[in-house]
Formats: sequence, structure tokens, C-alpha cells
Amino acid sequence: MAKSDAENHHECMNRFIELGNKMKEEGVGTHVVSAALMSASAVYSTYVAVGNTGGLNPSGVDKIVDAYRHQMEQVQASRQAESGSAE
Repeated sequence: MAKSDAENHHECMNRFIELGNKMKEEGVGTHVVSAALMSASAVYSTYVAVGNTGGLNPSGVDKIVDAYRHQMEQVQASRQAESGSAE
């Protein structure tokens, strides 16, 4: 049976977290790992939108920033629900 997009998403996310944790265990600072993951996401998101040539115009950047904001808000809402707190 094929995995759903949600199942694939969760699996891929966990693989990136595992990779980040491996880098941390190798002595890379968490701030560097986090920044590198965001940079990789920016590069890959640009590739998905426009391929290997060219770049995004300002409205394209805004769309990706909005998508990232949406993901961040979902993660924070989930974490707050789990802990029973909000900040």
C-alpha cells in the first residue's frame, strides 16, 4: 500500500531531524545546523518553483516565506497543545 503525502511528509521531516542530530553529535553547533537546514530548504524551494536556472521574483519569495511561516505556526501550535502552554 502506498504511503499518503502526510506519511511521506512525516517520514522525510524525521529524516532531516535525524541528520541534524547527527551533525550536532559530530560537533556542529545547533545554530549552524538550523541555519544550514533553512538554507537547504531555500535552495530546494527555489528549485521546485523555477528549476535549476533563474530565481524567484519578490512575490515568489513572499509565497515561500508565507509557506514557511505557516509551517512554523503549525509546529508551535502543536507543541503548545502538547505542553498545555502558550508563549
